[in-house]
Amino acid sequence: MPDLSLIEWALTLSVLTLAAVFKPWSMLRNRPLQNPWLAALVVLPWGWGAAAATSSGAVLQISGACLLVLMVGWPLACWTLVPVALLGTWMGGQPLAGAVDSLLWFGLAPATLALLTGLAIRRWLPNHLFVYILGRGFFATALAVCTAGSVHALLHGSPQGLALADMLVGYWLIGWGEAFTTGMLVATMVAFRPQWLATYSDQRYLPV
Repeated sequence: MPDLSLIEWALTLSVLTLAAVFKPWSMLRNRPLQNPWLAALVVLPWGWGAAAATSSGAVLQISGACLLVLMVGWPLACWTLVPVALLGTWMGGQPLAGAVDSLLWFGLAPATLALLTGLAIRRWLPNHLFVYILGRGFFATALAVCTAGSVHALLHGSPQGLALADMLVGYWLIGWGEAFTTGMLVATMVAFRPQWLATYSDQRYLPV
């Protein structure tokens, strides 16, 4: 059976290669997105670093990946998460070899799941303001973070002294917590800074 770490490396490189095809950095030509993107580069590594520094061995962290997808789009979000994972791992005092695991399971996986769920919402649900906020901001985030965390726990197991069931509960709790935060921030940006959301437009979600 192939080494799990090799599979994770392959998945990570595949996702980043696919994201690169869509020329992610072209999103930064949109000047209103530049400041929130830079803010994400400053803020997110601190959250990732704090999670990496916990002594229990359980990695339960707010990833911010789903919010980043809504703000700057999936391709740029994926590549932005690379320095976030590297800086977060370094700031947490962990070996940089663990950055790939964090990048994949707490960054690229929830970001990609949020994208796919968002596309399904756009395809099958009405183009309504509350569908965007609750569907893409809240429920898509909860589903993406909970699923990615649960798969990670099932593949890697739980640290010694911590039951797998407790790990799964922890991932689900933090997933719903991140969903609440993301939904709240998305609602605030829709109201006051819609230009910070590359996936939102008044024309689509506020038809005359």
